[in-house]
Amino acid sequence: MSEVVSAEIQTTHIIDLARAGRRLDGRGIDDWRPVTVEPGYVKSADGSALVHVGDTAVLCGVKLEIGKPFPDTPNAGVLTTNAELIALSSPTFEPGPPQPEAIELSRVVDRSIRAAETIDLTKLCVTPSEKCWTCYVDIHCLDHTGNLIDAAQLAALGALTHATVPAKRFGVGEHDYPLDVSHFPVECTFVRLGDRIVADPTFEEETAGQGRLTVATDEQGNVVAMQKGKIGAFSPEEVVETVERAFRHGDRLRNVVRGT
Repeated sequence: MSEVVSAEIQTTHIIDLARAGRRLDGRGIDDWRPVTVEPGYVKSADGSALVHVGDTAVLCGVKLEIGKPFPDTPNAGVLTTNAELIALSSPTFEPGPPQPEAIELSRVVDRSIRAAETIDLTKLCVTPSEKCWTCYVDIHCLDHTGNLIDAAQLAALGALTHATVPAKRFGVGEHDYPLDVSHFPVECTFVRLGDRIVADPTFEEETAGQGRLTVATDEQGNVVAMQKGKIGAFSPEEVVETVERAFRHGDRLRNVVRGT
């Protein structure tokens, strides 16, 4: 009972702070925690990146193998995205089969990559209907302190951006070559706290949140995907304002991934 009361007190405090334009960690409503992207973290992967958003840590590895195209896309390669929420990374995660949070995470990241056409899958076709490259994007949560979606997407984008196609190893070319990344989608997640909408929510803010909105934008100024989460609503005006904020953050985060 005391834990319930404590959680309610914390939620009320977080919402009261947001109403005043402040947050528990001292940030403003639209401020992000420090973001770092370390490519090439896993030497055995064809591409990898370790991302920190504050204390949230996500590792993504990319592997490319020869497979067979799907019958309905005989001239295209295959992209598969999977997310694993390691139990040690958060007390809310449990070992065992994929949890709903892991399924949602992998689908939201996968959607942004596909919708933005980050990779031209037709370029991963080796022999139509017979042979193609299968690109596995494996996301692992190492430490969850909030905003796991954005950290995971940045890790996936970082791993793909620095990936190498192992053509020589699989006997389909004399030399390996960089994976061709055409577009750079970035996701920005916002949470409603009372009448304020905060960027880059912490775990406590997500728990207290009354609605979550993730907006994926690309470098060409397009909104390529959106995901609504948690109970709560956003007005049309709030959605427009949130999209504008996502564009501003997206440009900066793309530069972090590219190392520029």
